[in-house]
Amino acid sequence: MDIIDAGSSTALVAAAALLLTLYFVRRRGRHGAARGLRDALDTVQDWPPEAARVMTVQERQAYELLRRALPGYMVLAQVPLSRFLRVPTRHSYSEWLQRVGSLSADLAVCDTGSRVLAVIDVRATDETERSRRRHDRLARVLRAAGIRVHVWREGHLPSPAEVRTALAHDLVRGSGPMQPVAVTSRPMPLIPVPEMQELDAMLAEGDAAAMREGELEPVPSGFFDDLEGAGAGSGRR
Repeated sequence: MDIIDAGSSTALVAAAALLLTLYFVRRRGRHGAARGLRDALDTVQDWPPEAARVMTVQERQAYELLRRALPGYMVLAQVPLSRFLRVPTRHSYSEWLQRVGSLSADLAVCDTGSRVLAVIDVRATDETERSRRRHDRLARVLRAAGIRVHVWREGHLPSPAEVRTALAHDLVRGSGPMQPVAVTSRPMPLIPVPEMQELDAMLAEGDAAAMREGELEPVPSGFFDDLEGAGAGSGRR
């Protein structure tokens, strides 16, 4: 009886080892096939690129508003978080990139040394739930890095004076070392700024020229989220 039990145990172990071997062989084969398919595709021929604009009309309005309201500061558009944030690499860096590293700041207000002082998040008034989660995830990461996020709604941009007031703390903090600096009550000097109607007219002229030249609208911020499917990343924090 003991000999039979020993034989059965040996057979079970051998069967389990065989199943594990088959599993890893098939898995390696699938990965190898996918890798072979990727290697066979040509970067340009299989993904023919087309030029598109960097910013939407609303983002360009916000960009011009910032640039004219804050002279002496650098304003950058659509900057990937991975460009100005550093994270420890004790965990998978590629996993971090998949979660938030590919997200972009709509507008980044920087000092003359290109250090980001504040981020402007231009959001649609009728954003989807997935878009809201993406924006919230971006804001959560930036807050953890000590960078304030100011949310502007499309069609409801602040005035130049409101811009200077809202960003006063961020700009004062960026004028010296990284330590927070107390904000004084002295207002920032006012500067001549064109009315929003003039900015709209200028941007409209640019849009008309773009239409004549056949330029395409920017790639939507949530384009890659939509490709991943409705359930992708919904549980990520």
